[in-house]
Amino acid sequence: MNKFKVQNWFLPFRLAQYIILSVIVGIWMGYPNFMHFQFVLYSIATLSFSLLLATDYRHKLQHLTLFLIICQFVLEIVIESSIIYATGNINSQFSVLLILTIISASLVFRLIGTLLTASTVSVAYALIIWFGFGTDAMPRFTIHALQTIFAVGDSIFYPIFMHMLIFYLIAFISGYLAERLRKRDQELAEASSALQKAKLETDDILKNLNSGLLSIDRSGTIIFFNKAAEKILDYKEENIKGVACTTVFSERMPELAEILMQGIKNHIAYPRKEVTVINNRKESIPVGLSTSVLTEKGNQIRGVIAIFTDLTDAKKLESKVRISDQLAAVGELAASIAHEIRNPLAAISGSVEVLKDELDVSEENAKLMSLIVKESDRLTHILNEFLIYARIDRPSYNKVELLHLISEVLEIVYHHKSYHNGIKVNIESDESMIYVNGDEGLIKQLLLNLVVNACEAMGTDGGELTFRLAWHESTGLVEMYVQDTGPGIEHHLLKNIYQPFYSTKKEGTGLGLAIVHRVCTALDLSVHISSQMGEGSTFMVVFKKFVSQTDTDSISVEEYA
Repeated sequence: MNKFKVQNWFLPFRLAQYIILSVIVGIWMGYPNFMHFQFVLYSIATLSFSLLLATDYRHKLQHLTLFLIICQFVLEIVIESSIIYATGNINSQFSVLLILTIISASLVFRLIGTLLTASTVSVAYALIIWFGFGTDAMPRFTIHALQTIFAVGDSIFYPIFMHMLIFYLIAFISGYLAERLRKRDQELAEASSALQKAKLETDDILKNLNSGLLSIDRSGTIIFFNKAAEKILDYKEENIKGVACTTVFSERMPELAEILMQGIKNHIAYPRKEVTVINNRKESIPVGLSTSVLTEKGNQIRGVIAIFTDLTDAKKLESKVRISDQLAAVGELAASIAHEIRNPLAAISGSVEVLKDELDVSEENAKLMSLIVKESDRLTHILNEFLIYARIDRPSYNKVELLHLISEVLEIVYHHKSYHNGIKVNIESDESMIYVNGDEGLIKQLLLNLVVNACEAMGTDGGELTFRLAWHESTGLVEMYVQDTGPGIEHHLLKNIYQPFYSTKKEGTGLGLAIVHRVCTALDLSVHISSQMGEGSTFMVVFKKFVSQTDTDSISVEEYA
């Protein structure tokens, strides 16, 4: 037997049989001496296989368990035969015990095994009858005793025959039924296993969806909440499962609770809807939501299922695309009007300067002329920034030494009106020379705008301007940090800082950081800002380290060596 298996009620049935035999032998018969030895063996066999069946050792010791069961059956037949012999032989009412043994055998053996048990019982029963017709004057198992059985006639022969017939009939019926029962149990076990497997696979799929998934029943109670839902809505499944959705979501996301309950009360489903939820950190999260109403026969509501995703990244990308479109539009505008305005503006400014020097004007008129010149210069500066912004289109990539370029930019800034001696400049770098891949002119413009922006942010109070460069050999990326100790930027304003003409400074043109963003877009550089009110702001620009053709060839040789 490759896999030893018994019916669940086999052990209770065998123990009940043991108790019945114990009562008969111990109480009814007074525990006769000739049954001491076999009953002790029978008790030991019963106890041993019972312990094995009651524990997991039956799977490890299958052959031993089967051997003990067979021994127990054999000893039981011997004891039952002894009881029949001692209580009237062929007239004993305890012959029914043999039938119980046959039925018990059907619970563990197949049909053939049950029929073999019936054969053993029939032989034992016949031998007992044969043995009972002997006398003390002659041996028990003799031809004379057998002849006596046949000589007596129908009163002995037919009862023996009927007993044997009943034994085989019971064996066939119980074996057949047990076989059918065994097959049914196996089919049920296989079906249950398949159902459990399907349930586990379905649960596993739903639990690990990248989209959030929750479902409620007809009373509004949450019955399913997957891992993505926990992450997006900032709740734990064990804390909210079995709780009404209105109770759970009423404080931080009442709109979600209302949408779910609309499905229950009014059969309203939303194929696509956007809602805003608040997490435990009081942050607003845009969520794309789709709900479906689950119904059963009779159009009765079973519940509502909601699938949703975090739209934060999508919103950021949408914002970047919108800003890029705005920047492109402004660039086209700048390219078309800058040349048309700058030349007449220069003529106006020059003419006013000549008139101011040659004419004898009053002090008030002189101030007006100075104002014209000053505003003309300011407009010229704006137009120049327009032209710079518009020309950031087709970069030319070359080898650029970043530290040297920072030094050049600082020499220019030292003569800029926004710089003064109260500003301390620091440069920190892992290497003495760092080469990146990019357009030197555009990178220089990027650095200049970042430094001027930092100096203007610190203003007359001064502070520290720090450049920090870090090269990550594993990724081949160079991170450049430009940090100031100015007043910082409020969190809700950070999303607008790259928009053209947007400025938090009174005299700012609003094009400095727009140029920074356009340069980074043109050179495919990542730019990030972090700012804390009262502590300052830090811009991080990520460059790709310059790799020469020689370095590339040597790397390729090492890979294929």
